[in-house]
Amino acid sequence: MNLFDSNNWDAKLQPVIDLYRGKKHPLAYENLYQLLVMVLLSAQDSDANINKIAPPLFEKYPNLTQLASATLESLYPFVSKIRNFNTKSGWLIEIAQILKKDDNIPTTLPELTALKGIGRKSANVIMREMKVPAEGIIADLHVIRVAPRIGVIQESKDGNKVEKQLMEVLPKNIWGEIGMALSFLGRETCRPTNPKCNNCPIQNDCQYPLKTI
Repeated sequence: MNLFDSNNWDAKLQPVIDLYRGKKHPLAYENLYQLLVMVLLSAQDSDANINKIAPPLFEKYPNLTQLASATLESLYPFVSKIRNFNTKSGWLIEIAQILKKDDNIPTTLPELTALKGIGRKSANVIMREMKVPAEGIIADLHVIRVAPRIGVIQESKDGNKVEKQLMEVLPKNIWGEIGMALSFLGRETCRPTNPKCNNCPIQNDCQYPLKTI
Protein backbone atom coordinates (compact mmCIF):
# COMPACT_ATOMS: atom_id res chain seq x y z
CA MET A 1 0.00 0.00 0.00
CA ASN A 2 1.34 3.43 -0.91
CA LEU A 3 2.20 5.80 1.91
CA PHE A 4 0.58 8.75 0.17
CA ASP A 5 -3.11 9.13 -0.57
CA SER A 6 -3.41 9.23 -4.37
CA ASN A 7 -5.36 12.49 -4.09
CA ASN A 8 -2.40 14.17 -2.42
CA TRP A 9 0.40 13.20 -4.82
CA ASP A 10 0.92 16.64 -6.25
CA ALA A 11 0.97 18.22 -2.79
CA LYS A 12 3.34 15.65 -1.28
CA LEU A 13 5.82 15.76 -4.17
CA GLN A 14 5.56 19.49 -4.85
CA PRO A 15 8.66 20.35 -2.77
CA VAL A 16 10.78 18.08 -4.98
CA ILE A 17 9.33 19.61 -8.13
CA ASP A 18 9.87 23.12 -6.78
CA LEU A 19 13.48 22.30 -5.92
CA TYR A 20 14.39 21.05 -9.39
CA ARG A 21 11.84 22.67 -11.70
CA GLY A 22 13.42 23.52 -15.04
CA LYS A 23 16.91 22.39 -14.00
CA LYS A 24 18.83 21.38 -17.11
CA HIS A 25 19.62 17.71 -17.64
CA PRO A 26 23.23 16.77 -16.75
CA LEU A 27 23.99 16.06 -20.42
CA ALA A 28 25.82 19.16 -21.68
CA TYR A 29 23.87 19.66 -24.90
CA GLU A 30 23.41 22.97 -26.72
CA ASN A 31 20.54 22.19 -29.08
CA LEU A 32 17.99 19.51 -29.97
CA TYR A 33 20.35 17.72 -32.35
CA GLN A 34 23.03 17.39 -29.69
CA LEU A 35 20.46 16.29 -27.12
CA LEU A 36 19.13 13.57 -29.41
CA VAL A 37 22.60 12.22 -30.09
CA MET A 38 23.76 12.40 -26.48
CA VAL A 39 20.61 10.79 -25.06
CA LEU A 40 20.99 7.89 -27.48
CA LEU A 41 24.66 7.46 -26.64
CA SER A 42 24.06 7.67 -22.88
CA ALA A 43 22.02 4.46 -22.69
CA GLN A 44 23.83 2.10 -20.27
CA ASP A 45 26.60 4.68 -19.97
CA SER A 46 27.23 7.72 -17.77
CA ASP A 47 26.31 11.31 -18.54
CA ALA A 48 29.84 12.32 -17.54
CA ASN A 49 31.38 10.01 -20.14
CA ILE A 50 29.07 11.28 -22.87
CA ASN A 51 29.85 14.90 -21.97
CA LYS A 52 33.55 14.09 -22.27
CA ILE A 53 33.42 12.59 -25.77
CA ALA A 54 30.78 14.97 -27.17
CA PRO A 55 32.81 18.09 -28.10
CA PRO A 56 35.06 16.46 -30.74
CA LEU A 57 32.10 14.45 -32.04
CA PHE A 58 30.03 17.58 -32.61
CA GLU A 59 32.97 19.46 -34.05
CA LYS A 60 33.23 16.77 -36.72
CA TYR A 61 29.47 16.27 -37.12
CA PRO A 62 27.73 19.54 -36.11
CA ASN A 63 24.31 18.58 -37.45
CA LEU A 64 22.24 15.75 -38.88
CA THR A 65 23.16 16.66 -42.44
CA GLN A 66 26.83 16.11 -41.72
CA LEU A 67 26.13 13.03 -39.62
CA ALA A 68 24.16 11.48 -42.48
CA SER A 69 27.36 11.36 -44.52
CA ALA A 70 29.27 9.48 -41.82
CA THR A 71 30.24 5.84 -42.05
CA LEU A 72 30.70 3.44 -39.17
CA GLU A 73 34.46 3.62 -39.67
CA SER A 74 34.51 7.43 -39.60
CA LEU A 75 32.27 7.58 -36.52
CA TYR A 76 33.99 4.93 -34.41
CA PRO A 77 37.01 7.06 -33.34
CA PHE A 78 34.66 9.56 -31.69
CA VAL A 79 32.46 7.06 -29.83
CA SER A 80 34.71 4.06 -29.20
CA LYS A 81 34.84 4.75 -25.44
CA ILE A 82 31.06 4.40 -25.14
CA ARG A 83 29.30 1.15 -24.27
CA ASN A 84 27.82 -0.59 -27.33
CA PHE A 85 29.35 2.07 -29.55
CA ASN A 86 29.14 -0.06 -32.68
CA THR A 87 25.38 -0.58 -32.41
CA LYS A 88 24.76 3.02 -31.38
CA SER A 89 26.83 4.29 -34.30
CA GLY A 90 24.60 2.43 -36.71
CA TRP A 91 21.50 3.85 -35.07
CA LEU A 92 22.83 7.41 -35.28
CA ILE A 93 23.69 7.15 -38.95
CA GLU A 94 20.30 5.61 -39.74
CA ILE A 95 18.48 8.37 -37.85
CA ALA A 96 20.50 11.05 -39.63
CA GLN A 97 19.81 9.53 -43.04
CA ILE A 98 16.08 9.30 -42.31
CA LEU A 99 15.62 12.78 -40.82
CA LYS A 100 18.25 14.45 -43.04
CA LYS A 101 18.30 17.79 -41.17
CA ASP A 102 17.90 19.10 -37.65
CA ASP A 103 14.57 20.80 -38.36
CA ASN A 104 13.02 17.37 -38.91
CA ILE A 105 13.79 16.06 -35.42
CA PRO A 106 10.42 15.22 -33.84
CA THR A 107 9.39 16.07 -30.30
CA THR A 108 6.40 13.77 -29.80
CA LEU A 109 6.57 10.43 -28.03
CA PRO A 110 5.36 8.23 -30.92
CA GLU A 111 7.69 9.86 -33.45
CA LEU A 112 10.72 9.81 -31.16
CA THR A 113 10.27 6.18 -30.12
CA ALA A 114 9.97 5.23 -33.77
CA LEU A 115 13.66 6.15 -34.14
CA LYS A 116 16.26 3.44 -33.60
CA GLY A 117 17.78 3.56 -30.14
CA ILE A 118 15.22 5.97 -28.68
CA GLY A 119 13.02 4.35 -26.05
CA ARG A 120 10.39 5.94 -23.86
CA LYS A 121 12.89 7.14 -21.25
CA SER A 122 15.01 8.88 -23.89
CA ALA A 123 11.96 10.36 -25.59
CA ASN A 124 10.63 11.68 -22.28
CA VAL A 125 13.99 13.30 -21.55
CA ILE A 126 14.05 15.00 -24.95
CA MET A 127 10.49 16.26 -24.57
CA ARG A 128 11.11 17.58 -21.08
CA GLU A 129 14.26 19.42 -22.12
CA MET A 130 12.47 20.90 -25.15
CA LYS A 131 9.60 21.98 -22.88
CA VAL A 132 6.86 20.27 -24.89
CA PRO A 133 3.77 18.82 -23.16
CA ALA A 134 4.59 15.56 -21.42
CA GLU A 135 3.17 12.32 -22.74
CA GLY A 136 4.93 10.17 -20.17
CA ILE A 137 7.29 10.30 -17.19
CA ILE A 138 11.07 9.97 -17.22
CA ALA A 139 12.01 6.69 -15.55
CA ASP A 140 15.79 6.49 -15.52
CA LEU A 141 17.90 4.38 -13.16
CA HIS A 142 17.57 6.94 -10.38
CA VAL A 143 13.77 7.11 -10.65
CA ILE A 144 13.56 3.31 -10.77
CA ARG A 145 15.37 3.24 -7.42
CA VAL A 146 13.92 6.30 -5.72
CA ALA A 147 10.19 6.06 -6.55
CA PRO A 148 9.59 2.75 -4.73
CA ARG A 149 11.99 3.67 -1.94
CA ILE A 150 9.95 6.72 -0.94
CA GLY A 151 6.71 4.76 -1.27
CA VAL A 152 5.22 6.01 -4.51
CA ILE A 153 5.07 2.69 -6.38
CA GLN A 154 5.92 -0.98 -6.06
CA GLU A 155 9.54 -1.92 -6.77
CA SER A 156 10.44 -2.96 -10.31
CA LYS A 157 13.66 -3.03 -12.32
CA ASP A 158 11.76 -2.47 -15.57
CA GLY A 159 11.75 1.19 -16.53
CA ASN A 160 8.61 0.90 -18.64
CA LYS A 161 6.74 -0.74 -15.77
CA VAL A 162 7.95 1.94 -13.38
CA GLU A 163 6.78 4.65 -15.77
CA LYS A 164 3.38 2.99 -16.16
CA GLN A 165 2.93 2.76 -12.38
CA LEU A 166 3.89 6.41 -11.95
CA MET A 167 1.49 7.49 -14.68
CA GLU A 168 -1.29 5.60 -12.93
CA VAL A 169 -0.82 7.29 -9.56
CA LEU A 170 0.48 10.76 -10.44
CA PRO A 171 -1.64 13.56 -11.90
CA LYS A 172 -0.74 14.42 -15.47
CA ASN A 173 -0.05 18.06 -14.63
CA ILE A 174 3.22 17.03 -12.93
CA TRP A 175 4.40 14.40 -15.45
CA GLY A 176 6.70 16.82 -17.23
CA GLU A 177 8.80 17.63 -14.16
CA ILE A 178 8.40 14.85 -11.63
CA GLY A 179 10.58 12.28 -13.41
CA MET A 180 13.60 14.56 -13.70
CA ALA A 181 12.97 15.94 -10.21
CA LEU A 182 13.09 12.44 -8.73
CA SER A 183 16.17 11.72 -10.83
CA PHE A 184 17.98 14.75 -9.40
CA LEU A 185 16.81 13.80 -5.91
CA GLY A 186 18.34 10.35 -6.43
CA ARG A 187 21.60 11.78 -7.73
CA GLU A 188 22.06 14.37 -5.00
CA THR A 189 20.19 13.29 -1.87
CA CYS A 190 18.47 9.90 -2.06
CA ARG A 191 21.72 8.08 -2.79
CA PRO A 192 21.84 4.26 -3.13
CA THR A 193 23.84 4.03 0.10
CA ASN A 194 23.93 6.52 2.96
CA PRO A 195 21.11 8.71 1.64
CA LYS A 196 21.05 12.26 2.99
CA CYS A 197 17.60 11.92 4.51
CA ASN A 198 17.99 15.03 6.68
CA ASN A 199 18.39 17.11 3.51
CA CYS A 200 15.38 15.61 1.74
CA PRO A 201 12.45 17.98 1.06
CA ILE A 202 9.95 15.15 1.58
CA GLN A 203 11.63 13.45 4.55
CA ASN A 204 8.45 13.64 6.65
CA ASP A 205 6.42 11.75 4.04
CA CYS A 206 9.01 9.22 2.90
CA GLN A 207 8.53 5.51 3.52
CA TYR A 208 12.26 4.68 3.46
CA PRO A 209 13.02 5.56 7.10
CA LEU A 210 10.36 3.05 8.17
CA LYS A 211 12.37 0.30 6.48
CA THR A 212 15.58 1.24 8.27
CA ILE A 213 14.31 1.22 11.83
